[in-house]
Amino acid sequence: MKNPKKAIAVVGPTASGKSDLAIFLAQRYHSSVISADSRQIYRHMNIGSGKIPGALTENYSTHTPAHKKRFLSHPEKIPHYMIDIVAPTTPYSAGKFVKSTQKIIKNLHTQNQTPIICGGTFFWAQALIENKQFPNIPSNITLRKKYEETETKELIKELEQNDPRRAKTIDKNNRPRLIRALEIIDALGSVPSVKITKKKDIQWLVIAINPEKEILHERIEKRLNQRIKEGMVEEVKTLHKEHNVPWTRLEQFGLEYKYCSQLLQEKISEKDMKEILLKEIKHYAKRQKTWLKKWATTTEIKNVTTTKEALTLAKEYLEK
Repeated sequence: MKNPKKAIAVVGPTASGKSDLAIFLAQRYHSSVISADSRQIYRHMNIGSGKIPGALTENYSTHTPAHKKRFLSHPEKIPHYMIDIVAPTTPYSAGKFVKSTQKIIKNLHTQNQTPIICGGTFFWAQALIENKQFPNIPSNITLRKKYEETETKELIKELEQNDPRRAKTIDKNNRPRLIRALEIIDALGSVPSVKITKKKDIQWLVIAINPEKEILHERIEKRLNQRIKEGMVEEVKTLHKEHNVPWTRLEQFGLEYKYCSQLLQEKISEKDMKEILLKEIKHYAKRQKTWLKKWATTTEIKNVTTTKEALTLAKEYLEK
């Protein structure tokens, strides 16, 4: 067999510096970034999902003049894939992500580029790297509408009753994944065990950038304040009013979109929104760290605490 092609995945908890590191690597090695973020795939969800302001995406030609101007004035100008590809009301799955991203990776390899995967949706990144095979079950719009109006605790209860095995392993804080599991159960009776068939033609370097807790929490708070200042609440308002995204759907996206939606519906105050959101983002970062530890049992992951350490690893991997 020919020498395997190379690819890098940059992962880590939210606000750890993944995006900056991925862009730096893409600049140094003349490559492109592929987003593995379950919210950045949606159009019009920019501030709350943390899209890079200067990212050149596949559908750049369809962007507004303001967005084009923002890109052209940005110093980075790094091509990004899997950003702005579907409407916020369109369901999207890990299986679709893997298929689409595998095609992009193949195309980048033909251009002698080293693809750089970047994102905090570890389920997607892991599925790609381990080449997991998912059941090909189409979305059931009627069923989804029913579940979107169902409380999370009821979704968990139904999953535990119908598929105890999947209920033990699923992220119970992730409504879209709970709904997808119930959708598959409705079609097949249970969620099949996912097969792992790692592609031998790709050699992966997985870098997990994981700053100290105090530093990470400081970054989370600073970033949240910046996003609010940039108009995150207004973005959610626009999604609902101009793009017809229901409140239930917006709340499914979690964190920023969930609590901004609750503020706009006058369910909570602005002060409560900031306090709850800061607390929940920190909890989310903690869950991500736990996921990384579990993931390390099936894939070799290089843990670093600083960008400098990550760059050293990448250099050794790409330049040897």
